[in-house]
Amino acid sequence: MSVSVPSFVNVGERTNVTGSARFRKLITEGDYMAAVSVARQQVENGAQIIDVNMDEGLLDSVEAMTRFMRLIAGEPDVARVPVMVDSSKWEVIEAGLQNTQGKAIVNSISLKEGEAQFREQAGKCLAYGAAVVVMAFDETGQADTAARKYEICERAYRILVNEIGFPAEDIIFDPNIFAVATGIEEHNNYAVDFIEATRRIRENLPHCHVSGGLSNISFSFRGNETVRRAMHSVFLYHAIKAGMDMGIVNAGQLDIYDDIEPELRELVEDVILNRRDDGTDRLLEAAERYRGQGAGPAKVRDLKWRDAPVSDRIRHALVHGINEFIVDDTEEARQSFDRPLHVIEGPLMDGMNVVGDLFGDGRMFLPQVVMSARVMKQAVAHLIPFMEEEKALTGDQGKSNGKIVMATVKGDVHDIGKNIVGVVLQCNGYDVIDLGVMVPCEKILATARDEGADIIGLSGLITPSLDEMVFVASEMERLKVDIPLLIGGATTSPAHTAVKIDPAINVAPVVHVLDASRAVGVVSKLLSDQRDKYAVEVKADLAKIRERRLAARSSKARLPIGRARENSWKCDWEAYTPPVPAKPGVSLLKPTAAELVDFIDWTPFFFTWELKGSYPAIFDDPRRGDAAKALFADAQAMLARIVDENLLEPRAVVGFWPANRDGDDAVLYADNARKETLARFYGLRQQAAKDNDRPHLSQYDFLAPAGHDDWIGGFAVTAGDNPDLLARFEAEKDDYNSILFKALSDRLAEAAAEWLHKQVRQKHWGYAPDEAFSNRELIEEAYDGIRPAPGYPSQPDHSEKRTLFSLLDATGNAGIGLTNSFAMTPASSVSGLYLSHPDSHYFAVGRILKDQVEDYANRKGWTLDEAERCLAPILDYVPGAGRAP
Repeated sequence: MSVSVPSFVNVGERTNVTGSARFRKLITEGDYMAAVSVARQQVENGAQIIDVNMDEGLLDSVEAMTRFMRLIAGEPDVARVPVMVDSSKWEVIEAGLQNTQGKAIVNSISLKEGEAQFREQAGKCLAYGAAVVVMAFDETGQADTAARKYEICERAYRILVNEIGFPAEDIIFDPNIFAVATGIEEHNNYAVDFIEATRRIRENLPHCHVSGGLSNISFSFRGNETVRRAMHSVFLYHAIKAGMDMGIVNAGQLDIYDDIEPELRELVEDVILNRRDDGTDRLLEAAERYRGQGAGPAKVRDLKWRDAPVSDRIRHALVHGINEFIVDDTEEARQSFDRPLHVIEGPLMDGMNVVGDLFGDGRMFLPQVVMSARVMKQAVAHLIPFMEEEKALTGDQGKSNGKIVMATVKGDVHDIGKNIVGVVLQCNGYDVIDLGVMVPCEKILATARDEGADIIGLSGLITPSLDEMVFVASEMERLKVDIPLLIGGATTSPAHTAVKIDPAINVAPVVHVLDASRAVGVVSKLLSDQRDKYAVEVKADLAKIRERRLAARSSKARLPIGRARENSWKCDWEAYTPPVPAKPGVSLLKPTAAELVDFIDWTPFFFTWELKGSYPAIFDDPRRGDAAKALFADAQAMLARIVDENLLEPRAVVGFWPANRDGDDAVLYADNARKETLARFYGLRQQAAKDNDRPHLSQYDFLAPAGHDDWIGGFAVTAGDNPDLLARFEAEKDDYNSILFKALSDRLAEAAAEWLHKQVRQKHWGYAPDEAFSNRELIEEAYDGIRPAPGYPSQPDHSEKRTLFSLLDATGNAGIGLTNSFAMTPASSVSGLYLSHPDSHYFAVGRILKDQVEDYANRKGWTLDEAERCLAPILDYVPGAGRAP
């Protein structure tokens, strides 16, 4: 079975002064920091792009756009998503583009002023490397019919792609969503016109995207939230199927399509699809009955489904993730079928097909899919002895959609994401051979060969894993291993796949897979008769990404490292007295899991399960809320077990040493006499040119130079692990609880880091003994001081962990080890440094030039090749280019 998974990108609409009264008030009153928090909330609530608009009559829109864009560029939680620069004034758009980090989206350009201006603005967008929203608007006005919408978009596409050379994948058409049910007959077909135009655009204009402002569709029902939500959900349901893949959407105004009250859904669908001449009148007549009502159904547990035939019971259990009766039902089914295999190929796969379809349509969420997989695996486990007995007699192996070998690459120990992808693939009828973590290349390729694998999947979390993936790809090329290669993991990206991995392998296609929801669609294409066509398309897309990436590197201005150092962060160290640790040296601590629970940040927990939204607001999300509540209840039950049964034993080690800044580095001393050097941490400095007075930072700028008695701290914490419990889950075919336990272990490790940092500030360093912050304030880092970690944006070199672990004796004191690629074991571990200066803050080094890499290599005693391998993700040049062989 294969599933086509739609990918819909949600554009947050609340950072728009024309659409949000609160945001407009904050901007007009000059409270930009509070306005930045609106952007952060948008991202936390699931926005994958934020739309920024400053078009307000009393504002200096250029200045407001410039200031806001610079502020959000320094907010890691916001800067990780693209920005849609939205304005009707070109000078405001240009101000946004000039102050946006990464790839921006321009909203919008159109043909309304003619082709000359359209070409000029499109050319500028191309020069800035921005994607662009193109409105279905020409010299005669906005398009209202499907034919006019397509005609304008086709004309714009031809100009952009054929004449200007604009990348088709960077074009987002907005064919205009207009209000329906207005009482004007000419408006009745507006939704159908948009849907039909979308279908034609996606079928005939390759690689482009389609977007729209969703709230317009329900404008006639302002004040009736229930009807508006239903209209939004029904419209999106049909528009996404037609090819709409982006939209400015308020997630709070959406309901799950299947949960809309049936009568209301039919009335709304009549209007959206223009199925009846009296559709508007009927919806208006019924609308008052729904005003103020909630649209979601009450959830009542009953067992009436147990009265159904066994095949129906099995299907119900799979769809709802109920494993309470599955073994008994599977045995009953086995006795009624000729062969145990027929139970799998019949009711079990029927149920999983429903699961796959619901997940693919966005009507079921990842935690529910994993629970369904648990039911499936337990049913299959019951059947396996009977199938083995039969196989011994007949040799029948059964059928599979394909075999996939998956592994976390050598040097890396993180596997939650890989496990989730494996479960989703198994739910869709694929055999998955999971080799686990720390898997060397030769084992991956040997297993793929011996098992006759159809696909190889590689996963990794830390940046050194990227190099290992390149090595696997190059070995596949050398050995002519013609098996498609999937790349996934938190540090992977389409850009890295395009620039590093794809050039290393020509014998087989390589595809970057963003998350579990897309894995099935990719695998089904690679194993279909469309493989060659799909592989050519992917190869071409990666080539375009590679060309744009390399072109963008050459267009970004960087300062020589000497000039960047001249603009380092300045502090009046004579007027500042660094705090002295109350407990210098190394200390061991053993917090209990119970002590850490209150420090858990739950938002990333939901992200692990691909439920995007901030905690606790996610519980009120009309689309994800029920799934989030059920997952959270299971997490609380598991957390209670962890605490009550001591399933994890957290450990921590912390140390403080006299230290001073030396250039870009930190020098640590054996004692406060500061005569004997104990160790050195090496720093990297920003080199991107800046058109303002902001400094070019190294994280050790926040450390006092020689002549001042400053200190630096270091720590390593772990939640521990419980391999016996995980083995038991595996034996019970219980992926759900296995992933749940690992995800909670990660949360407890991060909570341990937060707990320890509080202990440091109040006791061990003691520079803030009276601080009193809520958990939310701790998560938002309202306190003084930072804890930067090696491998993260302010010092991307993971090898710095080696020095830190040696100083702490982290392995001997806390049982935390390092792999050859500097991943920490157990996987649920966190380490880093402490800096106490009240002005210290987090930042990203960004891309750096060869002059700094050479200097860094000299300081560390490395060869240039070693430095380039270690710093590969941030190099602003191609290693080896122009160098003698």
